[in-house]
Amino acid sequence: MTAAATNQTFRTAIVPAAGLGTRFLPTTKAVPKELLPVVDTPGIELVATEAAAAGAKRLVIVTSPGKESVVDYFRDAPELEDTLERKGKTEMLAKVRRAPALLDVEVAIQSEALGLGHAVAQAEGNLDEADEAVAVLLPDDLVLPTGVLDRMSAVRAEHGGSVLCAFDIPREQISAYGVFDVADTADADVKRVHGMVEKPAAEDAPSTFAAAGRYLLDRAVFDALRRITPGSGGELQLTDAVALLISEGHPVHVVVHRGGRHDLGNPGGFLRAAVDFALEDPEYGPGLRSWLTDRIGSAH
Repeated sequence: MTAAATNQTFRTAIVPAAGLGTRFLPTTKAVPKELLPVVDTPGIELVATEAAAAGAKRLVIVTSPGKESVVDYFRDAPELEDTLERKGKTEMLAKVRRAPALLDVEVAIQSEALGLGHAVAQAEGNLDEADEAVAVLLPDDLVLPTGVLDRMSAVRAEHGGSVLCAFDIPREQISAYGVFDVADTADADVKRVHGMVEKPAAEDAPSTFAAAGRYLLDRAVFDALRRITPGSGGELQLTDAVALLISEGHPVHVVVHRGGRHDLGNPGGFLRAAVDFALEDPEYGPGLRSWLTDRIGSAH
């Protein structure tokens, strides 16, 4: 049995995908942001692949009315598959079949945009008694290299409670993030969380460890979500529910991830991710690298 299997502490992953994608308008009038391709693979498939690799068996996509195509993407397409098979396009057929084979996909509907906490709460009805913890993956965040959920699962197996992912951010940039108030543990990359501050001034930040879009949450978070009050804009914040659990003695830790990150939530970050992934692609990488070198060299 592998270490990942030994430490497996969840089987359901939740992906909140109900947003309007306003920063990608007008494209997102018709195409959900989560289906925009990073090279040739939608961001939500990349996140679902990460969840499946960490042991998830089920994916609950929280979406809004009118975005059913996000869930449809994970369904079989028999006519398309038959056409590709008849034409002998086996590589393309494998790509089409890849997402539906990852894990079982269900949907939960968020009728109103009332915050990340509210979105996560909509998935509670999809869980059963065996779901003692759930993973939450924000589809705008690509955390690279993948594998942080395995590490987070091992930390939950050791310490219990909930485990979040953090990046160590230069202090001069920290005011753009939610920042953890932490204490050290025996492991330099695992911290016990005492609190969290949203977007503090650099000089006031309790640490340089900022929240990323990966959470491994004890089932108790759903009770906490029912007990918190809405913040600005009437939204229920997931961090407020986690803060409530901390105040009640629930153990919360962060795993400091030393890799990279791409933000697919805005066109600039999306372009960087696409270039990064394309450069690593054996088909597109060499030509793109050559073109970029020439293009940058000719820039004035």
